[in-house]
Amino acid sequence: MSTTATVDRFASIAFPLPPCGDESRAFHVEWPVRLGDTDVEARLRLDAMARYLQDVGYDHLQAVEEGDLHQGWIVRRTVIDVLEPIGFGDRVHLRRWPSALSNRWCNMRIQVRGENGGLVESEMFLIHVDLEAGRPARMSDRFMAPMLAATTEHRLRWRAALAERTDAEGECWRFPLRVTDVDRYGHVNNAVHWEAIEEALARFPRTSPYRVILEHAGPVMAGDDVLIRTWPDDTALHIQLEVSGGVRTLARIESLDPS
Repeated sequence: MSTTATVDRFASIAFPLPPCGDESRAFHVEWPVRLGDTDVEARLRLDAMARYLQDVGYDHLQAVEEGDLHQGWIVRRTVIDVLEPIGFGDRVHLRRWPSALSNRWCNMRIQVRGENGGLVESEMFLIHVDLEAGRPARMSDRFMAPMLAATTEHRLRWRAALAERTDAEGECWRFPLRVTDVDRYGHVNNAVHWEAIEEALARFPRTSPYRVILEHAGPVMAGDDVLIRTWPDDTALHIQLEVSGGVRTLARIESLDPS
């Protein structure tokens, strides 16, 4: 894999994702890949990976000052680069660190490395929210202090990487929701959106290395009638989750150059 940074020609997201400048600042946890995380080919699924990214985030909050005061987060975008597949029975090491921030949101990098050679690099754009007010909220100075010390970009702004497609030529099918898909905030959990990505990949398979970019344009709620719409082409697979004719989730899967 080339180590020279290039820019995704569609999304303006750098590849490779930014490395950790100081490994001592990265939060580290590890656990085994269990049966429920994998598919029929023993591959670690993307929805399980999304849960890993959520879980390590909340574990990280327990290890930082005033983490208990910052329990509300919304995922706006996730980038997952599957560089080498991770499989059932492997033990994964997750390292998490900030790559950029403002005072209400941040980019958090998470590396997932398997002891058997698997490697996934990811980045999440996270918005800190006041759970009572239901709106973005400023992070405290004490909470931000180690993040500011670890990063050089302190004026992070949101910029969408994906655009809605309005042509109706894409293949479309229903994505039924279950009662267990709804999290404590009343939304369909972020990992469930990645289950829809797995549904699309089952119809249009991709081999690693590949990149998935997923952005949330709006919430999916319990009881919504959700449709998956896909547009495969020579370079990428475009995916949208739609509710009542409106787009809720945008995703793009593109092969990466292994050179």
